[in-house]
Amino acid sequence: MSKGPGLKIVELPAEEWDAFLGRVRGSVAEGDYQIIASLIKAVALLLRLVGWKNMSIARLRRMVFGPKTEKSAKILPPSAPPPAAGPAAQKPKRKGHGRHGAGAYTGAARVRVAYPGLAAGDRCPKCPAGHLYAMTEAVVLYVKASPMFQATKFALDHLRCAACGAVFTAPAPPETLHGAYDPSVGVMLALTRYGAGQPNYRTAKCQEWFGVPLPASVQWELVNAAAPAPEAVYEALQDEAAQAALLHNDDTTMRVRSLGRGKSPGPAKAGRSGVFTTSVIAQTGSRQIALFFTGRNHAGENLGELLRRRAAGLPPPLQMCDALSRNEPKGCPTDLRNCIPHGRRNFVDLLPSFPEEARKVIESLAEIFRFEAKAKENKLSDGDRLAFHQAHSKPVMDELKKWMRAQLDERKVEPNSGLGQAIRYMLKHWTALTRFLAVPGAPLDNNICERALKMAIQHRKNSLGYKTERGARVGDTFMSLIHTCQLGRINPFHYLMALVTNAKQVLLDPKRWLPWNYPVAPSPDTG
Repeated sequence: MSKGPGLKIVELPAEEWDAFLGRVRGSVAEGDYQIIASLIKAVALLLRLVGWKNMSIARLRRMVFGPKTEKSAKILPPSAPPPAAGPAAQKPKRKGHGRHGAGAYTGAARVRVAYPGLAAGDRCPKCPAGHLYAMTEAVVLYVKASPMFQATKFALDHLRCAACGAVFTAPAPPETLHGAYDPSVGVMLALTRYGAGQPNYRTAKCQEWFGVPLPASVQWELVNAAAPAPEAVYEALQDEAAQAALLHNDDTTMRVRSLGRGKSPGPAKAGRSGVFTTSVIAQTGSRQIALFFTGRNHAGENLGELLRRRAAGLPPPLQMCDALSRNEPKGCPTDLRNCIPHGRRNFVDLLPSFPEEARKVIESLAEIFRFEAKAKENKLSDGDRLAFHQAHSKPVMDELKKWMRAQLDERKVEPNSGLGQAIRYMLKHWTALTRFLAVPGAPLDNNICERALKMAIQHRKNSLGYKTERGARVGDTFMSLIHTCQLGRINPFHYLMALVTNAKQVLLDPKRWLPWNYPVAPSPDTG
Protein backbone atom coordinates (compact mmCIF):
# COMPACT_ATOMS: atom_id res chain seq x y z
CA MET A 1 0.00 0.00 0.00
CA SER A 2 1.46 3.36 -0.98
CA LYS A 3 1.72 5.88 1.81
CA GLY A 4 1.47 9.63 1.52
CA PRO A 5 4.26 11.90 2.81
CA GLY A 6 4.49 11.72 6.57
CA LEU A 7 1.89 8.91 6.83
CA LYS A 8 3.04 5.95 8.88
CA ILE A 9 0.79 2.91 9.26
CA VAL A 10 1.40 0.99 12.47
CA GLU A 11 0.94 -2.75 12.00
CA LEU A 12 0.85 -4.67 15.27
CA PRO A 13 -0.19 -8.23 16.10
CA ALA A 14 -3.61 -8.58 17.75
CA GLU A 15 -1.96 -9.50 21.08
CA GLU A 16 -0.08 -6.19 21.19
CA TRP A 17 -3.26 -4.24 20.39
CA ASP A 18 -5.03 -6.06 23.23
CA ALA A 19 -2.14 -5.25 25.59
CA PHE A 20 -2.25 -1.59 24.52
CA LEU A 21 -5.99 -1.39 25.14
CA GLY A 22 -5.47 -3.01 28.54
CA ARG A 23 -3.00 -0.26 29.50
CA VAL A 24 -5.34 2.44 28.23
CA ARG A 25 -8.31 1.02 30.14
CA GLY A 26 -6.65 1.62 33.48
CA SER A 27 -5.94 5.29 32.79
CA VAL A 28 -9.19 6.60 31.24
CA ALA A 29 -12.89 6.53 32.08
CA GLU A 30 -14.85 3.51 30.89
CA GLY A 31 -16.86 5.57 28.39
CA ASP A 32 -13.65 7.03 26.90
CA TYR A 33 -12.10 3.57 26.75
CA GLN A 34 -15.04 2.25 24.74
CA ILE A 35 -14.62 5.11 22.24
CA ILE A 36 -10.85 4.49 21.88
CA ALA A 37 -11.32 0.74 21.46
CA SER A 38 -14.03 1.26 18.83
CA LEU A 39 -11.84 3.69 16.86
CA ILE A 40 -8.86 1.33 16.86
CA LYS A 41 -10.97 -1.59 15.71
CA ALA A 42 -12.59 0.53 13.00
CA VAL A 43 -9.20 1.65 11.62
CA ALA A 44 -7.85 -1.91 11.68
CA LEU A 45 -10.93 -3.19 9.85
CA LEU A 46 -10.75 -0.39 7.29
CA LEU A 47 -7.08 -1.10 6.52
CA ARG A 48 -7.83 -4.79 6.09
CA LEU A 49 -10.77 -4.09 3.75
CA VAL A 50 -8.77 -1.65 1.62
CA GLY A 51 -6.13 -4.33 1.12
CA TRP A 52 -8.59 -6.83 -0.37
CA LYS A 53 -7.87 -7.68 -4.00
CA ASN A 54 -11.41 -7.23 -5.33
CA MET A 55 -12.38 -4.22 -3.22
CA SER A 56 -13.98 -1.27 -4.98
CA ILE A 57 -14.86 2.14 -3.57
CA ALA A 58 -18.59 1.45 -3.97
CA ARG A 59 -18.31 -1.90 -2.21
CA LEU A 60 -16.16 -0.42 0.57
CA ARG A 61 -18.72 2.33 1.11
CA ARG A 62 -21.51 -0.23 1.46
CA MET A 63 -19.50 -2.41 3.84
CA VAL A 64 -18.52 0.51 6.08
CA PHE A 65 -21.74 2.50 6.08
CA GLY A 66 -24.17 -0.28 5.14
CA PRO A 67 -26.30 -0.39 1.98
CA LYS A 68 -29.25 1.94 2.02
CA THR A 69 -31.23 -0.46 -0.13
CA GLU A 70 -30.69 -3.10 -2.80
CA LYS A 71 -34.21 -3.06 -4.18
CA SER A 72 -34.26 -3.15 -7.95
CA ALA A 73 -36.46 -0.06 -8.18
CA LYS A 74 -33.87 1.92 -6.19
CA ILE A 75 -30.57 0.73 -7.68
CA LEU A 76 -31.54 0.51 -11.36
CA PRO A 77 -31.95 3.67 -13.42
CA PRO A 78 -35.42 3.84 -15.01
CA SER A 79 -35.55 2.39 -18.51
CA ALA A 80 -38.26 4.92 -19.42
CA PRO A 81 -39.19 8.29 -17.91
CA PRO A 82 -41.85 7.88 -15.20
CA PRO A 83 -45.34 9.12 -16.03
CA ALA A 84 -46.21 12.58 -14.79
CA ALA A 85 -48.07 12.44 -11.51
CA GLY A 86 -51.45 14.11 -11.32
CA PRO A 87 -52.13 16.85 -8.80
CA ALA A 88 -54.01 14.48 -6.51
CA ALA A 89 -51.47 11.65 -6.70
CA GLN A 90 -50.07 10.79 -3.28
CA LYS A 91 -47.74 8.05 -2.15
CA PRO A 92 -49.68 5.58 0.00
CA LYS A 93 -48.54 5.40 3.60
CA ARG A 94 -46.85 2.21 4.70
CA LYS A 95 -48.58 0.30 7.47
CA GLY A 96 -46.90 0.15 10.84
CA HIS A 97 -44.86 3.32 10.46
CA GLY A 98 -47.10 5.83 12.19
CA ARG A 99 -48.43 6.40 15.67
CA HIS A 100 -49.87 3.45 17.53
CA GLY A 101 -53.48 3.31 18.60
CA ALA A 102 -54.45 2.64 22.20
CA GLY A 103 -55.02 -1.04 21.36
CA ALA A 104 -51.29 -1.50 20.74
CA TYR A 105 -50.51 -0.74 24.39
CA THR A 106 -51.19 -4.24 25.69
CA GLY A 107 -48.96 -3.68 28.72
CA ALA A 108 -50.80 -0.57 29.90
CA ALA A 109 -52.75 -0.72 33.15
CA ARG A 110 -56.49 -0.32 32.60
CA VAL A 111 -58.32 2.01 34.98
CA ARG A 112 -62.07 2.44 34.64
CA VAL A 113 -63.32 6.02 34.99
CA ALA A 114 -67.04 6.43 35.80
CA TYR A 115 -69.09 9.38 34.61
CA PRO A 116 -69.88 11.53 37.68
CA GLY A 117 -73.50 10.99 38.74
CA LEU A 118 -74.52 8.85 35.75
CA ALA A 119 -74.67 5.13 35.02
CA ALA A 120 -76.25 2.76 32.51
CA GLY A 121 -80.02 2.60 33.06
CA ASP A 122 -80.35 6.19 34.34
CA ARG A 123 -82.62 8.65 32.59
CA CYS A 124 -80.93 10.98 30.15
CA PRO A 125 -80.29 14.37 31.82
CA LYS A 126 -80.71 16.10 28.46
CA CYS A 127 -83.76 14.21 27.25
CA PRO A 128 -85.78 12.79 30.19
CA ALA A 129 -87.66 10.46 27.85
CA GLY A 130 -84.72 8.13 27.21
CA HIS A 131 -82.50 5.87 29.29
CA LEU A 132 -78.72 5.59 29.09
CA TYR A 133 -77.05 2.37 27.90
CA ALA A 134 -73.37 1.38 27.86
CA MET A 135 -71.33 1.88 24.69
CA THR A 136 -67.79 0.93 23.80
CA GLU A 137 -65.44 2.74 26.16
CA ALA A 138 -63.69 5.91 25.06
CA VAL A 139 -59.95 5.39 25.77
CA VAL A 140 -57.53 8.14 26.75
CA LEU A 141 -53.86 7.12 26.85
CA TYR A 142 -51.37 8.49 29.36
CA VAL A 143 -47.66 7.59 29.27
CA LYS A 144 -45.09 8.67 31.86
CA ALA A 145 -41.40 7.98 32.42
CA SER A 146 -39.84 6.03 35.27
CA PRO A 147 -36.50 4.30 35.89
CA MET A 148 -36.22 0.80 34.47
CA PHE A 149 -35.36 -0.59 37.90
CA GLN A 150 -36.99 0.89 40.98
CA ALA A 151 -35.99 0.32 44.60
CA THR A 152 -38.00 0.36 47.82
CA LYS A 153 -36.52 0.93 51.28
CA PHE A 154 -38.55 -0.91 53.91
CA ALA A 155 -38.01 0.92 57.22
CA LEU A 156 -38.55 -1.83 59.81
CA ASP A 157 -39.46 -0.75 63.34
CA HIS A 158 -36.52 -1.51 65.61
CA LEU A 159 -37.47 -1.56 69.32
CA ARG A 160 -35.44 -2.24 72.45
CA CYS A 161 -36.48 -2.78 76.04
CA ALA A 162 -34.99 -0.21 78.42
CA ALA A 163 -34.93 -2.74 81.26
CA CYS A 164 -33.78 -6.10 79.80
CA GLY A 165 -32.28 -4.92 76.52
CA ALA A 166 -34.42 -7.24 74.35
CA VAL A 167 -34.57 -6.10 70.71
CA PHE A 168 -37.70 -6.39 68.58
CA THR A 169 -37.49 -5.85 64.80
CA ALA A 170 -40.54 -5.78 62.59
CA PRO A 171 -40.66 -8.75 60.14
CA ALA A 172 -39.41 -7.96 56.65
CA PRO A 173 -41.93 -8.13 53.80
CA PRO A 174 -42.02 -11.56 52.12
CA GLU A 175 -40.61 -10.25 48.82
CA THR A 176 -37.28 -9.44 50.52
CA LEU A 177 -36.70 -12.88 52.07
CA HIS A 178 -34.75 -14.18 49.02
CA GLY A 179 -32.47 -11.19 48.57
CA ALA A 180 -32.45 -7.55 47.58
CA TYR A 181 -33.20 -8.19 43.91
CA ASP A 182 -36.48 -9.48 42.53
CA PRO A 183 -36.16 -12.22 39.85
CA SER A 184 -37.62 -9.76 37.33
CA VAL A 185 -34.41 -7.69 37.53
CA GLY A 186 -32.24 -10.46 36.06
CA VAL A 187 -34.83 -11.15 33.35
CA MET A 188 -35.12 -7.49 32.37
CA LEU A 189 -31.33 -7.14 32.27
CA ALA A 190 -31.12 -10.14 29.93
CA LEU A 191 -33.76 -8.58 27.67
CA THR A 192 -32.08 -5.18 27.54
CA ARG A 193 -28.60 -6.54 26.88
CA TYR A 194 -29.15 -9.57 24.67
CA GLY A 195 -32.46 -8.56 23.14
CA ALA A 196 -32.13 -4.78 22.78
CA GLY A 197 -28.31 -4.61 22.65
CA GLN A 198 -27.79 -2.20 25.56
CA PRO A 199 -24.45 -2.84 27.30
CA ASN A 200 -24.31 -3.04 31.08
CA TYR A 201 -22.35 0.16 31.57
CA ARG A 202 -25.07 2.21 29.83
CA THR A 203 -27.75 0.67 32.03
CA ALA A 204 -25.59 1.45 35.07
CA LYS A 205 -25.27 5.08 33.97
CA CYS A 206 -29.03 5.49 33.50
CA GLN A 207 -29.74 3.95 36.89
CA GLU A 208 -27.36 6.39 38.59
CA TRP A 209 -29.41 9.28 37.20
CA PHE A 210 -32.49 7.92 38.99
CA GLY A 211 -30.73 7.27 42.29
CA VAL A 212 -30.99 3.45 42.04
CA PRO A 213 -27.40 2.28 41.42
CA LEU A 214 -26.97 -1.00 39.54
CA PRO A 215 -23.27 -1.57 38.77
CA ALA A 216 -22.28 -3.56 35.72
CA SER A 217 -20.72 -6.32 37.84
CA VAL A 218 -23.96 -6.73 39.79
CA GLN A 219 -25.92 -6.85 36.54
CA TRP A 220 -23.84 -9.78 35.31
CA GLU A 221 -24.28 -11.65 38.60
CA LEU A 222 -28.06 -11.27 38.35
CA VAL A 223 -28.24 -12.38 34.72
CA ASN A 224 -25.96 -15.35 35.39
CA ALA A 225 -28.09 -16.35 38.38
CA ALA A 226 -31.21 -16.26 36.19
CA ALA A 227 -29.66 -18.44 33.46
CA PRO A 228 -29.95 -22.11 34.66
CA ALA A 229 -33.63 -22.61 33.80
CA PRO A 230 -33.35 -20.85 30.40
CA GLU A 231 -30.22 -22.94 29.68
CA ALA A 232 -32.18 -26.14 30.23
CA VAL A 233 -34.82 -24.95 27.75
CA TYR A 234 -32.04 -23.89 25.34
CA GLU A 235 -30.80 -27.50 25.31
CA ALA A 236 -34.35 -28.79 24.77
CA LEU A 237 -34.78 -26.34 21.88
CA GLN A 238 -31.70 -27.82 20.23
CA ASP A 239 -33.24 -31.30 20.43
CA GLU A 240 -36.41 -29.95 18.80
CA ALA A 241 -34.53 -28.02 16.11
CA ALA A 242 -32.47 -31.06 15.15
CA GLN A 243 -35.64 -32.80 13.94
CA ALA A 244 -36.68 -29.89 11.68
CA ALA A 245 -37.41 -30.33 7.98
CA LEU A 246 -35.78 -26.98 7.07
CA LEU A 247 -32.70 -25.36 8.61
CA HIS A 248 -31.17 -21.96 7.83
CA ASN A 249 -27.64 -21.19 9.03
CA ASP A 250 -25.05 -18.43 8.79
CA ASP A 251 -22.46 -16.83 11.06
CA THR A 252 -20.75 -13.55 11.87
CA THR A 253 -17.54 -12.65 13.63
CA MET A 254 -17.60 -12.23 17.40
CA ARG A 255 -15.13 -11.50 20.15
CA VAL A 256 -14.65 -13.46 23.38
CA ARG A 257 -11.81 -11.87 25.34
CA SER A 258 -10.92 -15.02 27.28
CA LEU A 259 -10.32 -16.89 24.03
CA GLY A 260 -7.98 -14.20 22.74
CA ARG A 261 -6.49 -14.92 19.33
CA GLY A 262 -4.46 -17.92 18.27
CA LYS A 263 -5.51 -19.95 21.33
CA SER A 264 -7.40 -22.68 19.57
CA PRO A 265 -9.01 -25.17 22.03
CA GLY A 266 -8.30 -28.56 20.51
CA PRO A 267 -6.75 -30.23 17.46
CA ALA A 268 -9.88 -29.81 15.28
CA LYS A 269 -9.47 -26.03 15.42
CA ALA A 270 -5.67 -25.94 15.27
CA GLY A 271 -4.43 -22.64 13.91
CA ARG A 272 -7.86 -20.98 13.86
CA SER A 273 -7.83 -17.61 15.57
CA GLY A 274 -11.33 -16.39 14.76
CA VAL A 275 -14.38 -16.44 16.99
CA PHE A 276 -17.86 -16.59 15.46
CA THR A 277 -21.52 -16.50 16.39
CA THR A 278 -23.69 -18.88 14.38
CA SER A 279 -27.40 -18.41 13.90
CA VAL A 280 -29.62 -21.39 13.05
CA ILE A 281 -33.32 -21.00 12.27
CA ALA A 282 -35.23 -24.28 12.29
CA GLN A 283 -38.64 -24.66 10.68
CA THR A 284 -40.69 -27.40 12.36
CA GLY A 285 -44.18 -27.32 10.89
CA SER A 286 -45.64 -23.90 11.68
CA ARG A 287 -43.04 -23.23 14.41
CA GLN A 288 -39.70 -21.50 14.04
CA ILE A 289 -36.81 -21.99 16.46
CA ALA A 290 -33.85 -19.59 16.70
CA LEU A 291 -30.52 -20.83 18.05
CA PHE A 292 -27.22 -19.02 18.58
CA PHE A 293 -23.78 -20.59 19.15
CA THR A 294 -20.59 -18.62 19.91
CA GLY A 295 -17.07 -20.03 19.77
CA ARG A 296 -14.37 -21.22 17.38
CA ASN A 297 -16.79 -23.28 15.27
CA HIS A 298 -17.98 -22.11 11.88
CA ALA A 299 -21.67 -22.26 10.96
CA GLY A 300 -21.35 -25.67 9.28
CA GLU A 301 -19.59 -27.20 12.29
CA ASN A 302 -22.27 -25.94 14.65
CA LEU A 303 -24.99 -27.25 12.34
CA GLY A 304 -23.22 -30.62 12.22
CA GLU A 305 -23.21 -30.85 16.02
CA LEU A 306 -26.89 -29.95 16.06
CA LEU A 307 -27.75 -32.63 13.46
CA ARG A 308 -26.06 -35.30 15.58
CA ARG A 309 -29.09 -34.92 17.84
CA ARG A 310 -31.36 -35.83 14.91
CA ALA A 311 -33.41 -39.00 15.26
CA ALA A 312 -32.23 -41.96 13.21
CA GLY A 313 -34.36 -42.70 10.18
CA LEU A 314 -35.34 -39.12 9.41
CA PRO A 315 -34.48 -37.95 5.87
CA PRO A 316 -31.80 -35.26 5.46
CA PRO A 317 -33.22 -31.82 6.17
CA LEU A 318 -33.37 -28.97 3.70
CA GLN A 319 -30.54 -26.52 4.38
CA MET A 320 -30.49 -22.89 3.28
CA CYS A 321 -27.25 -20.90 3.48
CA ASP A 322 -24.90 -18.92 1.28
CA ALA A 323 -22.37 -20.78 -0.85
CA LEU A 324 -19.42 -20.65 1.59
CA SER A 325 -18.10 -24.17 2.14
CA ARG A 326 -17.78 -23.51 5.89
CA ASN A 327 -21.59 -23.35 6.13
CA GLU A 328 -21.97 -27.00 5.12
CA PRO A 329 -21.93 -29.63 7.90
CA LYS A 330 -19.33 -32.36 7.47
CA GLY A 331 -20.53 -35.91 7.93
CA CYS A 332 -24.20 -34.90 8.18
CA PRO A 333 -25.94 -34.92 4.79
CA THR A 334 -28.41 -32.16 3.97
CA ASP A 335 -30.43 -31.17 0.92
CA LEU A 336 -28.45 -28.01 0.19
CA ARG A 337 -29.85 -24.88 -1.39
CA ASN A 338 -28.15 -21.49 -1.68
CA CYS A 339 -29.35 -17.94 -1.20
CA ILE A 340 -30.25 -16.16 -4.46
CA PRO A 341 -29.68 -12.61 -3.06
CA HIS A 342 -26.02 -13.52 -2.37
CA GLY A 343 -25.47 -14.24 -6.05
CA ARG A 344 -27.48 -11.17 -7.00
CA ARG A 345 -25.35 -8.94 -4.76
CA ASN A 346 -22.29 -9.53 -6.95
CA PHE A 347 -24.14 -7.94 -9.87
CA VAL A 348 -25.31 -5.02 -7.72
CA ASP A 349 -21.62 -4.27 -7.07
CA LEU A 350 -20.98 -4.37 -10.83
CA LEU A 351 -23.72 -1.93 -11.86
CA PRO A 352 -21.34 1.04 -12.36
CA SER A 353 -18.95 -1.01 -14.52
CA PHE A 354 -21.36 -3.30 -16.42
CA PRO A 355 -24.74 -1.54 -16.33
CA GLU A 356 -26.46 -3.50 -19.13
CA GLU A 357 -25.30 -6.96 -18.11
CA ALA A 358 -25.93 -6.37 -14.39
CA ARG A 359 -29.38 -4.96 -15.15
CA LYS A 360 -30.25 -8.10 -17.11
CA VAL A 361 -29.53 -10.37 -14.12
CA ILE A 362 -31.08 -8.07 -11.48
CA GLU A 363 -34.33 -7.63 -13.43
CA SER A 364 -34.61 -11.38 -14.10
CA LEU A 365 -34.20 -12.20 -10.42
CA ALA A 366 -36.61 -9.41 -9.47
CA GLU A 367 -39.23 -11.19 -11.58
CA ILE A 368 -38.63 -14.40 -9.60
CA PHE A 369 -39.21 -12.59 -6.30
CA ARG A 370 -42.37 -10.98 -7.68
CA PHE A 371 -43.68 -14.50 -8.37
CA GLU A 372 -42.69 -15.53 -4.83
CA ALA A 373 -44.54 -12.53 -3.38
CA LYS A 374 -47.60 -13.51 -5.42
CA ALA A 375 -47.44 -17.06 -4.06
CA LYS A 376 -47.28 -15.74 -0.49
CA GLU A 377 -50.10 -13.29 -1.14
CA ASN A 378 -52.31 -16.15 -2.37
CA LYS A 379 -51.18 -18.34 0.59
CA LEU A 380 -50.33 -21.26 -1.68
CA SER A 381 -49.48 -24.62 -0.17
CA ASP A 382 -45.96 -25.96 -0.70
CA GLY A 383 -47.14 -28.14 -3.58
CA ASP A 384 -49.12 -25.38 -5.27
CA ARG A 385 -46.24 -22.96 -4.78
CA LEU A 386 -43.86 -25.41 -6.48
CA ALA A 387 -46.22 -25.79 -9.45
CA PHE A 388 -46.63 -22.00 -9.64
CA HIS A 389 -42.85 -21.43 -9.75
CA GLN A 390 -42.36 -24.21 -12.30
CA ALA A 391 -44.92 -22.56 -14.56
CA HIS A 392 -43.74 -18.96 -14.15
CA SER A 393 -40.22 -18.81 -12.67
CA LYS A 394 -38.60 -21.75 -14.45
CA PRO A 395 -38.75 -20.15 -17.96
CA VAL A 396 -37.14 -17.00 -16.55
CA MET A 397 -34.34 -18.93 -14.82
CA ASP A 398 -33.74 -21.17 -17.86
CA GLU A 399 -33.42 -18.14 -20.14
CA LEU A 400 -31.07 -16.43 -17.62
CA LYS A 401 -28.84 -19.52 -17.42
CA LYS A 402 -28.69 -19.73 -21.22
CA TRP A 403 -27.72 -16.03 -21.42
CA MET A 404 -25.02 -16.44 -18.77
CA ARG A 405 -23.55 -19.48 -20.47
CA ALA A 406 -23.46 -17.61 -23.78
CA GLN A 407 -21.52 -14.73 -22.21
CA LEU A 408 -18.72 -17.11 -21.29
CA ASP A 409 -18.85 -19.55 -24.21
CA GLU A 410 -18.94 -16.83 -26.86
CA ARG A 411 -16.20 -14.81 -25.13
CA LYS A 412 -18.45 -11.81 -24.63
CA VAL A 413 -17.11 -11.55 -21.08
CA GLU A 414 -13.58 -11.98 -19.79
CA PRO A 415 -13.88 -14.99 -17.40
CA ASN A 416 -11.56 -13.45 -14.79
CA SER A 417 -13.22 -10.04 -14.82
CA GLY A 418 -15.63 -9.03 -12.08
CA LEU A 419 -18.59 -9.82 -14.33
CA GLY A 420 -17.11 -13.14 -15.37
CA GLN A 421 -16.55 -14.16 -11.76
CA ALA A 422 -20.12 -13.16 -10.82
CA ILE A 423 -21.52 -15.24 -13.70
CA ARG A 424 -19.30 -18.23 -12.87
CA TYR A 425 -20.46 -18.07 -9.24
CA MET A 426 -24.10 -18.29 -10.33
CA LEU A 427 -23.46 -21.14 -12.77
CA LYS A 428 -21.32 -23.09 -10.31
CA HIS A 429 -24.08 -23.05 -7.68
CA TRP A 430 -27.01 -23.15 -10.10
CA THR A 431 -28.48 -26.41 -8.78
CA ALA A 432 -28.45 -25.19 -5.16
CA LEU A 433 -29.78 -21.78 -6.20
CA THR A 434 -32.75 -23.25 -8.07
CA ARG A 435 -33.89 -26.00 -5.70
CA PHE A 436 -37.09 -24.02 -5.18
CA LEU A 437 -38.04 -25.22 -8.69
CA ALA A 438 -37.74 -28.88 -7.68
CA VAL A 439 -38.50 -29.24 -3.94
CA PRO A 440 -41.76 -28.18 -2.23
CA GLY A 441 -41.21 -25.57 0.45
CA ALA A 442 -37.64 -24.74 -0.56
CA PRO A 443 -36.90 -21.07 0.23
CA LEU A 444 -35.30 -18.59 -2.15
CA ASP A 445 -33.20 -16.70 0.37
CA ASN A 446 -31.57 -16.85 3.79
CA ASN A 447 -32.99 -13.52 4.96
CA ILE A 448 -34.64 -14.92 8.10
CA CYS A 449 -31.25 -16.12 9.35
CA GLU A 450 -29.45 -12.90 8.45
CA ARG A 451 -32.10 -10.89 10.31
CA ALA A 452 -31.55 -13.09 13.36
CA LEU A 453 -27.80 -12.45 13.21
CA LYS A 454 -28.49 -8.74 13.69
CA MET A 455 -29.02 -9.49 17.39
CA ALA A 456 -25.44 -10.80 17.65
CA ILE A 457 -24.06 -7.99 15.48
CA GLN A 458 -25.82 -5.41 17.64
CA HIS A 459 -24.31 -6.98 20.75
CA ARG A 460 -20.85 -7.03 19.14
CA LYS A 461 -21.06 -3.35 18.17
CA ASN A 462 -22.45 -2.09 21.48
CA SER A 463 -20.75 -4.38 24.01
CA LEU A 464 -17.67 -5.27 21.91
CA GLY A 465 -18.38 -8.97 22.39
CA TYR A 466 -18.12 -11.12 25.51
CA LYS A 467 -15.57 -11.27 28.30
CA THR A 468 -15.63 -15.02 28.94
CA GLU A 469 -16.91 -18.22 27.37
CA ARG A 470 -19.46 -18.41 30.16
CA GLY A 471 -20.72 -14.97 29.17
CA ALA A 472 -21.01 -16.14 25.54
CA ARG A 473 -22.97 -19.20 26.63
CA VAL A 474 -25.40 -17.06 28.64
CA GLY A 475 -25.74 -14.62 25.73
CA ASP A 476 -26.46 -17.45 23.28
CA THR A 477 -29.08 -18.86 25.65
CA PHE A 478 -31.02 -15.64 26.13
CA MET A 479 -30.73 -14.57 22.47
CA SER A 480 -32.09 -17.96 21.39
CA LEU A 481 -35.10 -17.80 23.71
CA ILE A 482 -35.83 -14.13 23.05
CA HIS A 483 -35.74 -14.48 19.26
CA THR A 484 -37.72 -17.73 19.33
CA CYS A 485 -40.39 -15.85 21.29
CA GLN A 486 -40.32 -13.03 18.75
CA LEU A 487 -40.78 -15.48 15.87
CA GLY A 488 -43.73 -17.06 17.68
CA ARG A 489 -45.27 -13.73 18.76
CA ILE A 490 -44.81 -14.61 22.44
CA ASN A 491 -44.01 -11.97 25.05
CA PRO A 492 -40.36 -12.75 25.94
CA PHE A 493 -40.51 -11.01 29.34
CA HIS A 494 -43.53 -13.00 30.50
CA TYR A 495 -41.99 -16.20 29.18
CA LEU A 496 -38.58 -15.73 30.82
CA MET A 497 -40.27 -14.72 34.07
CA ALA A 498 -42.23 -17.99 33.97
CA LEU A 499 -38.98 -19.94 33.55
CA VAL A 500 -37.12 -18.14 36.33
CA THR A 501 -39.94 -18.23 38.88
CA ASN A 502 -40.60 -21.94 38.18
CA ALA A 503 -36.93 -22.92 37.87
CA LYS A 504 -37.21 -26.23 39.78
CA GLN A 505 -40.03 -27.52 37.56
CA VAL A 506 -38.24 -26.30 34.44
CA LEU A 507 -35.04 -28.15 35.34
CA LEU A 508 -36.99 -31.37 35.94
CA ASP A 509 -38.75 -31.32 32.56
CA PRO A 510 -37.58 -28.49 30.25
CA LYS A 511 -39.52 -29.80 27.24
CA ARG A 512 -42.77 -28.94 28.99
CA TRP A 513 -41.58 -25.33 29.14
CA LEU A 514 -40.78 -24.73 25.47
CA PRO A 515 -42.16 -21.35 24.29
CA TRP A 516 -45.18 -22.80 22.47
CA ASN A 517 -46.10 -24.88 25.55
CA TYR A 518 -46.12 -21.80 27.73
CA PRO A 519 -49.59 -20.38 28.47
CA VAL A 520 -49.80 -16.73 27.52
CA ALA A 521 -49.74 -14.63 30.66
CA PRO A 522 -52.74 -12.34 31.26
CA SER A 523 -52.28 -8.66 30.61
CA PRO A 524 -51.70 -6.59 33.76
CA ASP A 525 -55.20 -5.09 33.90
CA THR A 526 -56.25 -3.38 37.06
CA GLY A 527 -59.84 -2.70 36.11
